[in-house]
Formats: sequence, structure tokens, C-alpha cells
Amino acid sequence: MLFAADTWELTSRVLGALRLKLGEELGLIDESRFDFLWVEDFPMFEWDEQEQRWNARHHPFTRPAPEWEERFDQDPGQAIAVAYDLIANGNEIGGGSLRIHEPELQARVFDLLQITPEQQRLKFGFLLDALAMGAPPHGGIAFGLDRMVMVLAGEPNLRDTIAFPKNQAGVDPMTGAPSEAPQEQLDELGISLNVPRD
Repeated sequence: MLFAADTWELTSRVLGALRLKLGEELGLIDESRFDFLWVEDFPMFEWDEQEQRWNARHHPFTRPAPEWEERFDQDPGQAIAVAYDLIANGNEIGGGSLRIHEPELQARVFDLLQITPEQQRLKFGFLLDALAMGAPPHGGIAFGLDRMVMVLAGEPNLRDTIAFPKNQAGVDPMTGAPSEAPQEQLDELGISLNVPRD
């Protein structure tokens, strides 16, 4: 008998990894099969113990499920998002969501996540501009070709099938990433920046 005692999140991660390890070692995984799973009803938020605040589980533009639109901020831990993943042989090969297209609903999500107007403009200005212009209802799914190749090739490491960087300068031309990192994030990672003096 095997059991784990801690939070649901941690025990799920630990027991899931152990299940896969035992499946490998005991030869219980049929490598010739392709099994698919459609995952939906994702939690909309997750609690950050360190920062004592809510974070978006998927991203801050994910739409709440219809039954949660009016009350997601009353019980964030139970709120469900309209988000979905496609899994192949235990690997996420595609994921997506329906997006928030109403500025008022988006503002309520940002309030819950404690994202200030300045942070909103810095991080998501291009998307906020689209909402202000009257973006229509929208959503979709993005498939990771690199992950599909990883599954098809039976390759255990994604880094062996992913193409880096996005361009020769390592920049994403659409979003301007990488953007400036907040000081608290640099502190958490133990990174200091030595900016040359003019």
C-alpha cells in the first residue's frame, strides 16, 4: 500500500510522478500505443502561499465558465475556467481557452489578481488595447508541434525537439518578450543585474 499526506496539489504531483516511474520500471507502459485525453474544467485560479494572493492558473485572460462569470471573485478557489488541454500519451500537445473580451470582466480579474493598472499596461498593453477597440468573443487552441514530435519520436526530453530561439536575437517580435523582470522575481531567483553606467 502506498499513500501520501500533504496538500492535494503536492500529493497529486508526487504520486503522479511515482506512478509513471513505477510504470516504466515494471514495464507496464505499452510504447506502441497512442492514447489521447481531452481535459477541461480547469480551476481558474491558484493560491500562492508565499505571496498570499491568487494567481491565474492558465493566464489572466482566460474566461470564467458561464456559471462563474458573476461570482468568480466570491470563491476564487472553486471558480472554473473555460480552458482545455489535449493530452497524448501523458504529454500536453495542445492547450487553449476562451478569452475574456469584455473590459469590465477583465478589470475584475485583474483586481482579484492584484495587478495594478501600471503593471497591466507594462505586461499586457497590446491586449488591453485590443479589448478597448471592441475585440469580439474569441478563443482557440495552440498545438505544440515540438511536443507532437517528441511523442511521435518517443523522445523523453522536449529540449531535443523544440526550436530555440524565436528569432536570431532571442526576441518574440509580437509581444516584445523578453520584457523587464520585476525586482522581486529577480530576488527570488538570486539574480542581480549589473547595468552599465552612462
